[in-house]
Amino acid sequence: MDHLSRARIARRANARRLYVLYVALSGIIAAQPMQAQSTVGSIQFNPQTKVFRIEAGDVSYVLGINEKKQVQSLYWGERLNAEDSFATAISNAQASSFDLAINTTRQEFTGWGGGLYGEPDLKITFPDGNRDLVLEYVSHSITGNDLTLRLKDVSRNVYVQLNYEMDSATGILRRSAEVENKTMFPLTIEQIASGTWTLPREQDYRLRYLTGRWAGEWNLREQSIQPGKIVLESRRGSTGAQNNPWFAIDKEGANDEDSGDVWFGALGWSGSWQISVEQDPVQQVRVTGGPNSFDFAYRLNPGEHLETPYFYAGYSHDGVGGASRLLHRFELGSILPNTRRPKLRPVIYNSWEATGFRVDEAGQEELAEKAASIGVERFVVDDGWFGERSNDHAGLGDWHVNFTKFPHGLKPLIDKVHSLGMDFGLWVEPEMVNPDSDLYRKHPDWILNFPGRPRTEARNQLVLNLARPDVRQYVFDSIDQLLNKNDIAFLKWDYNRNWSEPGWAVVAPEEQKEVYINYVRSLYSILDELRRKHPLVEIESCSGGGSRVDLGIMRYTDDVWPSDNTDAFDRLSIQDGFTYAYSPGIMTSWVTDSPTWVNNRTLSLEYRFLSSMQGSLGIGANLNHWKSEDFATAKRMVAQYKEIRELVQRGALYRLISPRNGSEHSVTETVSPDQKSAVTFAFLHSSTMLYPFPRIYLRGLKPDAMYRLEEISGKTDTATPVVASGAFWMDHGVDLNLKGDFQAAAFMLKEGSK
Repeated sequence: MDHLSRARIARRANARRLYVLYVALSGIIAAQPMQAQSTVGSIQFNPQTKVFRIEAGDVSYVLGINEKKQVQSLYWGERLNAEDSFATAISNAQASSFDLAINTTRQEFTGWGGGLYGEPDLKITFPDGNRDLVLEYVSHSITGNDLTLRLKDVSRNVYVQLNYEMDSATGILRRSAEVENKTMFPLTIEQIASGTWTLPREQDYRLRYLTGRWAGEWNLREQSIQPGKIVLESRRGSTGAQNNPWFAIDKEGANDEDSGDVWFGALGWSGSWQISVEQDPVQQVRVTGGPNSFDFAYRLNPGEHLETPYFYAGYSHDGVGGASRLLHRFELGSILPNTRRPKLRPVIYNSWEATGFRVDEAGQEELAEKAASIGVERFVVDDGWFGERSNDHAGLGDWHVNFTKFPHGLKPLIDKVHSLGMDFGLWVEPEMVNPDSDLYRKHPDWILNFPGRPRTEARNQLVLNLARPDVRQYVFDSIDQLLNKNDIAFLKWDYNRNWSEPGWAVVAPEEQKEVYINYVRSLYSILDELRRKHPLVEIESCSGGGSRVDLGIMRYTDDVWPSDNTDAFDRLSIQDGFTYAYSPGIMTSWVTDSPTWVNNRTLSLEYRFLSSMQGSLGIGANLNHWKSEDFATAKRMVAQYKEIRELVQRGALYRLISPRNGSEHSVTETVSPDQKSAVTFAFLHSSTMLYPFPRIYLRGLKPDAMYRLEEISGKTDTATPVVASGAFWMDHGVDLNLKGDFQAAAFMLKEGSK
């Protein structure tokens, strides 16, 4: 498909969305309910057919109760007409003696039992050795935008509550499940999922997912979905860069960045997790996700319950780019803290690359003065300020100021930072401990470990067992005291290793595997309590780069650190992959020194700034090595970033040319919500054989509006008009004069002819 066709498709899709919005606002849909239905909010229920319709945005999600009392998926996709109706759900016929109906019926939540050999949502072992679980619908309730379905085992008092809530703006559906033990005896949950998503039956689906490693995160992968099962997972105790808990599924050969049907989802869980994508014998595709079942067991005593993480999913008819834009909008409006009082991310300076562990009061004040001179708004002191911390071998766990480095505590430095017009931030790693620390010497039993077995160190540190109430309280109290004693606006919350030896010796053996759930719950509770007690403090989730980025941790943190790799060219592909699942508005991007430690690649300061300006801008370079011209360039670029900051952080992102797969080019465009302005960033790796930089065809503009082009880094072709219509910029396009190696440009479009 050529660029002109794509632009026309985008305009038609935009016109259709405006029509749907008009219909919704005018009450036409609400005025024409289906016959014999009760309607509450966006959820409709037909008691005759026992069919539920959950609708918002451009999405309809339909499920029903079939003759076997199973909760059956009926439809998930583009929003249907209000007049469309569904017959009573009917389970699939048995395909053969090898393929019982339970394996091909599109169930929303399935217990392991009754001949199921596909991926179950729930597997339980009872005290008598029975492991059969057959769930049936009992009742439901609708409260506003919430639908709750209650299921029960056919003979035992095991209840499951399925929870559904659809976001009114994006149509993204949030699901979770809650298991309750109302029997007289304890039971053991061996596997639990938040739910199963079922796609329309097709033969040509393609799965997209994200993989990586330290310094090489956020690689977008694609593969055909064939009979069998694909498993995406982390067994690391945390989310992990190896796989991220996000998926997107579209149809091979029929879609591109901005057109075609896409089903997508993300798991809101910061521990070990698993998402399975399974094609059954009749070519139906199911996606099941939740905590990882590896090395997992959760003992549920009588009267106790266990709730799963949230599993979010949505649908877009505007390609994977449209899916990304919906997720970004949802994250900014419904996931992040302070969504009712949203703040733009400030321009930060972090002193790590300048000083490493060699922090002291005088050196940090000198850096603060230089950072303020270029327009930085937040000054962050990184590792090395606490305990006996002169390298990464000691001090973790001892969260008190090192008075050799800061003789009067942090207050003089904080006061200095404030006098320069900046607020103050600090690096912490509260979940870890060095063996060489006062904390470990006092409490060696507080770490994750198996007694009598080796204690594996990574980065010379061990993982504290937050599942223990005493450890949880110590971590909270340490950070709480730090915030009480100092005027700190920001915490860079780091987490620099995976789990090993995940033992929990102080509880009974049958309860020790609960650590995978209780650790993460405890982490969330610490962050939640800190935020409630210190509502003005912002927190960044960092994990040796992007190893703990997910919709679970993002409910408690304001931004995330995507990678320790700050090479501005590498960052183009890292940031590209990141934005498939997560908003650029929370993606911290630093300008660091050149050549970088990563590749020994030399890049201009302007190139490095333009790369980082596509996210939440930060500076991490050693300002002590800068020349006067570097400060001048940085001051100009920071000022320009502040002009476009709201657009970059809150606008709709279009990935026009991808840097993946060895591409010589990368182009992104971000359009404001009101379509009155747009900013475009373009990057060239190397010119070859006199070929020009590809023409850029913009997206998301109003075709009939006039836009004025303003250069940020001027390299547009001399024939480019200053003012032209949205249709011109989208259909005719823009030419740039980018030649040479590692070149970059950026420009804005603003509605109006003046």
